[in-house]
Amino acid sequence: MEIDNIECVSTSDGFDVEIPHHRPNHHHHQNIPPNPQFSSSKTHNVNVLPLKINPTTSVHELLECPVCTNSMYPPIHQCHNGHTICSTCKARVHNRCPTCRQELGDIRCLALEKVAESLEFPCKYFSLGCPGIFPYYNKLKHEALCNFRPYCCPYAGSECSVVGDIPYLVSHLRDDHKVDMHSGYTFNHRYVKSNPREVENATWMLTVFNCYGRYFCLHFEAFQLSMAPVYMAFLRFMGDENDARNYRYSLEVGGNGRKLIWEGTPRSIRDGHRKVRDSHDGLIIQRNMALFFSGGDKKELKLRVTGRIWKEAPNSDGSNVCIPALCS
Repeated sequence: MEIDNIECVSTSDGFDVEIPHHRPNHHHHQNIPPNPQFSSSKTHNVNVLPLKINPTTSVHELLECPVCTNSMYPPIHQCHNGHTICSTCKARVHNRCPTCRQELGDIRCLALEKVAESLEFPCKYFSLGCPGIFPYYNKLKHEALCNFRPYCCPYAGSECSVVGDIPYLVSHLRDDHKVDMHSGYTFNHRYVKSNPREVENATWMLTVFNCYGRYFCLHFEAFQLSMAPVYMAFLRFMGDENDARNYRYSLEVGGNGRKLIWEGTPRSIRDGHRKVRDSHDGLIIQRNMALFFSGGDKKELKLRVTGRIWKEAPNSDGSNVCIPALCS
């Protein structure tokens, strides 16, 4: 679906916009009974396979899968010659060791798993500002939710795979997606569609606003909702969810003496635009209402959506209070 004409007026009101760390084991003084599978005063026919370790190899390298190069987590497998591989790649190599081509079998490298338990590593996003040091087996869980992890490109018109921090994504949106950039806390958009009867699933990222020193993405979409065509506008915040809660926005559309008003909190771009759309968290306009607002013979869609962004500060009781709309 294409928009035949977009008229954008932004009111700015004069404002412009891994080094492993060994974790001490405080339980070394305890008497731990020997594992009968691996130690005994008698000789058993138990083949304990050695782990192939080069003296110059770091522990971090030992925990790196030779196939996918990701860190390995239990179960860590090894072949009869002691070469290790992660459980995901074990299936991919058809049970053949990628190093020596011997059959892998079902041998666990318990020694390496135990070594990993005693280690602590920095978050992989430490270069982006994360100061955390985590036990090896907790590191992956943290990184999936780390506030310093890169953001995905919020452009809604295509499946863009670019990731980065906010300044990088702002430049990417402007230079690569040719998105309009505006400074100010109020906006006024006019959407025109020559044949509103043809409503296809379509998404547009129309503008990025620089307000209060932060960036916001305004979306306008057309899609089918329960077999009925609708139009939807919503705002996303270029930052984390906790920071997004500090802001509010309103959207208004109307005509012929009628109006619809939406007020809400912008969603973080951590939530994909499709997730926000499917949750109906925004201004939704049914097609019949949109044509009524357009006036005339209802053969052309003419919607004017206006809006405002403001910042709220928490009261001592935890509630929010509106701050006068002053952008910096």
